[in-house]
Amino acid sequence: MAKKTNENKQLAQNKKASHDYFIEETFEAGMVLMGTEIKSVRAGKANINDAFATIRNGEMFIHNMHISPFEQGNRHNPTDPTRARKLLLHKVQIHKLLGQSKQEGYAIVPLKIYVRNGYAKLLIGLGKGKKNYDKRESAAKKDAQRDIQRALREKQKVAR
Repeated sequence: MAKKTNENKQLAQNKKASHDYFIEETFEAGMVLMGTEIKSVRAGKANINDAFATIRNGEMFIHNMHISPFEQGNRHNPTDPTRARKLLLHKVQIHKLLGQSKQEGYAIVPLKIYVRNGYAKLLIGLGKGKKNYDKRESAAKKDAQRDIQRALREKQKVAR
């Protein structure tokens, strides 16, 4: 039998999150999906760039996560691709996130979607918002690191 190739494969990533937030802690959450949404997620038709998470009545939900309808779907296809979806976390984790996200400058940010053991998982992080000068500083560090790597590659080419 053929081995599944999309196990633990990253299907969607929020690259903007690391640019806008200092991610201090991460949590793995399951997602409650309806109908053929899991097929769309496995096909890579999910987008979490504008998504955010909230906590209501002791339950966590993700909003604005877009999962495109499955092309070969049937009547069990959800009609709204950006509906709020429930996230599955332990009660202790939800209370911890609730307490820390109440602090000023903190937010619950979705980082990436992947499939583990046949179940869709969402990696969420507790992020503290970056100021503009922090963003410039991290961009400068990335540029410097890239220049160092480029110089090392050039030096290795010359040495051969």
